[in-house]
Amino acid sequence: MDIAALRSANPDHWKKATAIRALTLDAVAAANSGHSGMPMGMADVATVLYEKHLKFDPANPNWPDRDRFILSAGHGSMLLYSLLHLTGYADMTIEQIRNFRQWGAKTAGHPEYGHATGIETTTGPLGQGISNAVGFAMAEEMLRARFGAKLMDHYTYVIAGDGCLMEGVSQEAIGLAGRHQLSRLIVLWDNNNITIDGTVDLADRTDQVARFRASGWHVIEIDGHDPAAIDAALTEAKTTRQPTMIACKTHIALGHAAQDTSKGHGALTNPDQLTAAKEAYGWPYGPFEIPADVKSAWENIGKRGAATYAAWAKRLSETSPARQAEIERIFNRDMPVKLGARIRALKKQISAEAPKVATRQSSEMVLEVVNPILQETVGGSADLSGSNNTRSGDMTVFDVDNRKGRYIHWGIREHGMAAAMNGMALHGGIRPYGGTFMCFTDYARPAMRLAA
Repeated sequence: MDIAALRSANPDHWKKATAIRALTLDAVAAANSGHSGMPMGMADVATVLYEKHLKFDPANPNWPDRDRFILSAGHGSMLLYSLLHLTGYADMTIEQIRNFRQWGAKTAGHPEYGHATGIETTTGPLGQGISNAVGFAMAEEMLRARFGAKLMDHYTYVIAGDGCLMEGVSQEAIGLAGRHQLSRLIVLWDNNNITIDGTVDLADRTDQVARFRASGWHVIEIDGHDPAAIDAALTEAKTTRQPTMIACKTHIALGHAAQDTSKGHGALTNPDQLTAAKEAYGWPYGPFEIPADVKSAWENIGKRGAATYAAWAKRLSETSPARQAEIERIFNRDMPVKLGARIRALKKQISAEAPKVATRQSSEMVLEVVNPILQETVGGSADLSGSNNTRSGDMTVFDVDNRKGRYIHWGIREHGMAAAMNGMALHGGIRPYGGTFMCFTDYARPAMRLAA
């Protein structure tokens, strides 16, 4: 790869992307641990995404109508930590970057939900992030149908690697997304052909482009180091009625001696090689040093979202007081006042009548009381609706032509169902539940562990 040509072709873009690469090299070297290669390879993609497409505001990180960015390839966490620091998230300080993977730091080494703002979900177990993203995208569709596009209108972006796509749960996820035409879901595949053990063909020969197309996705193939191509692909992705997978051909550990090798996947800590990589980048700065013009450029990208947030807040203020109160309630996870009275009445009734019913029927009896009042509940079953009794009488089926539906036919996809429900819960405004038989919960256990 001709680094000099990349530098000269797009010098302003190159500087911003190189800030991510340099912070990654410095943090991993300081920790003597971590994964360098993916952030170095995907820095160009991430820079274009944040600069030209992502709707976010670091000053209001939990704004309901923000775009969601999910780093499914969570081992490359320095990509996300760098972006959060550079764009001005207050809690992602340079000290946190310096303390990458150290005890007590927010920069845990894999993105951990709740540790720092801007981290939408916990990713580390590969395949979970892209599967969570299906739930995020479903939640967006449901809330847009309920409240209108003036208040709910955003995208879910995912960076996924070969490991995410090898994990079986990813097929459950992409099959669901294609079936439901989740057009606001855009996956950026880090197509670098490298895993820890070596090249991908050691273990897999799947044609991922054909696989996604067969699952109902729109697919675009690009050079993942060409900012114009990245921008054009993201723009095109927003014009289709299908979910989009952008296959970004990249070089892992770009510009380093370990580029395009399995060594490049992990911790690049050799000081001479680190220095040589920075020299190739044209980056004559010390550890954790970002020149003022580059930091300012990144901070301006972060500040742009303030106007978009303010416009949304104004639209919210102009809607009815009842709608404002309902949006605030569901995102705060508060219960409607009248729910408590209905639950107490149900308890009194059941205590008096003492019916002899199966547990699944008793569950259904509760859902029949809860769901009409708690309009943010979304139910479903892994192809066992009639056995699990998970659909209450007030629920219609969520589908391409009925985004207001609150019942999902997940198909025989226990793991994908559980992972997507995690995404719904993390998106906010939705309270998901699902059903299967007890013995089949083993299929869902990895996502259930993350939910816990």
